[in-house]
Amino acid sequence: MPPVESDAEPVAGRGGKGWAFTGIAAAAVTTCLAIVVAGQVADGEDDAPAVRAAETPAERASDGSASRSDERVAPSSPAPAKTQPAPTYEQLMARQFTIDPKLSGSGEFEAVAGLDKAPGPGRKYRYRVDVEKGLGLDGKLFARAVQQTLNDKRSWAGQGAMAFERISSGEPDFVITLASPGTTGTWCAKSGLDTTIDNVSCDSASTERVMINAFRWAQGSETFGPKAMYAYRQMLINHEVGHRLGHNHSSCRTPGAPAPVMQQQTKSLDLDGISCKPNPWVYPGS
Repeated sequence: MPPVESDAEPVAGRGGKGWAFTGIAAAAVTTCLAIVVAGQVADGEDDAPAVRAAETPAERASDGSASRSDERVAPSSPAPAKTQPAPTYEQLMARQFTIDPKLSGSGEFEAVAGLDKAPGPGRKYRYRVDVEKGLGLDGKLFARAVQQTLNDKRSWAGQGAMAFERISSGEPDFVITLASPGTTGTWCAKSGLDTTIDNVSCDSASTERVMINAFRWAQGSETFGPKAMYAYRQMLINHEVGHRLGHNHSSCRTPGAPAPVMQQQTKSLDLDGISCKPNPWVYPGS
């Protein structure tokens, strides 16, 4: 049979010098591969610092990462709001309050709780303060004003003949009542008095109630003006309680003098051509 041609080297050709040459070639190839691999490894090691070097602080700051928080300036905390002090008694007494001049309330009353002892000698008058429910005015302020006004040295207790004590239970000598214009009119009519014409207050003598018109208490009068609300309220209390104590209306006889506390100062300070100054006190010179 003829020999078969083949690309493969004959077996006998791998011995001798042929084998030595093949071994040298393989060693050379291995050495080259080692150099290439070593170079790639070296290139990789050289590239790592380059990548890290590219991550400069400025670039890190621009990438939106959390590391920027180290460079941020913390926002300042807002200053705490200042707490306004509560208004004093004097400030509240000088204020006007909003109320409808035609208001007609519930007609139901509630006593202001508490006891204010009579501070002086003389005959003791015990009174209660009632405020109409739903009125929207400060009953405690009103009660304090009544007690302080009546026992002032310039008021009815000023000469030591009497003193006033506020109670909230038991039998009072009279009841000072803060009520809407409509309810004031109803109670004053029980004693034959019409307060609806000038929207005023009254002593409803046939009942236990001294009626203080809440509109006048809140808004005052043109005769005193908005800047004299404190004095007007003192006059209002002294005038109506004066009726309960048995005093009738009087008028000023000396031009420019303080009007008597029993003059109808809510209506006018000018009577019979004589003009007087507004005055809240029984004894204004004391």
